[in-house]
Amino acid sequence: MSDPAPERSNFCYRHPDRQSFVLCQRCGRTICGECQTPAPVGVICPECMREQRASAPRTRPAIITRARAATGRGAPVVTYSLIGITIAVYLLQLIPGLGITDWLYFTPLAMSEIAFQPWRLITSVFVHSTALIFHVLLNMYTLWIFGQLLENVLGRSRFLALYLISGLAGSVGVIWLADHNTSVVGASGAIFGLMGAFLVIQRRLGGSATQLLILVGINLVIGFIPGLNIAWQAHLGGLVGGALVGLIFVETRKREQRGLQVGLLVGLTLVLLVLSLRYFFLPFA
Repeated sequence: MSDPAPERSNFCYRHPDRQSFVLCQRCGRTICGECQTPAPVGVICPECMREQRASAPRTRPAIITRARAATGRGAPVVTYSLIGITIAVYLLQLIPGLGITDWLYFTPLAMSEIAFQPWRLITSVFVHSTALIFHVLLNMYTLWIFGQLLENVLGRSRFLALYLISGLAGSVGVIWLADHNTSVVGASGAIFGLMGAFLVIQRRLGGSATQLLILVGINLVIGFIPGLNIAWQAHLGGLVGGALVGLIFVETRKREQRGLQVGLLVGLTLVLLVLSLRYFFLPFA
């Protein structure tokens, strides 16, 4: 007499031809060795494993968690980002054959019929002299100091607008005050804009600005020393542009004036862009 056929419950529910006596700890179904996934206690089947993974809380990489926490605390994210981008571009400048500097530096000729390349009005802010590492280090250190102060006061979007408009104003200063063959690199125009804005904000809100005035004055004078090859025109343009942006922020700081503030910033940007077209209306001297 042959043995009775084994009960079907002793066969894997996914592989009916495989006998097993191991049960899933969650659903109680029989599973073979191929279908078993070790659990803290016993094993579980593939379906229960999928459900467990779907319902489990998702973890994020530590760097993302810390970045979000920093953002929530009001960390100067824009300042750090600008520094990071500038350093990354500087490292790319050091790679032979890429020609990053050639693509991004500014010259008034880029805003003429000879070669219309308007992106250089802003991109020059992110490139620096590769012959002197202190050029980029000093600019980034100054950006770090003033960026933290101003981004905390103005907010991220306003601070970014200040930095970019100041950089644009620096390039416009080169167009109007320097020879058309001049070539410039560096964030100095934008950084002088931060100084100009900080100076205006301090003065209008009743703070002391004596030390900052001395610092700005010294840096402007240094730009006129022969042989240092410093584009004082960009410094002056950025300083004026930043001061105007700072004035707009101070005079339109009320919540109900937000639309006016945006309109004035857009208007200032348009004026600077029109001024950058000098050589389309006035011939080279």
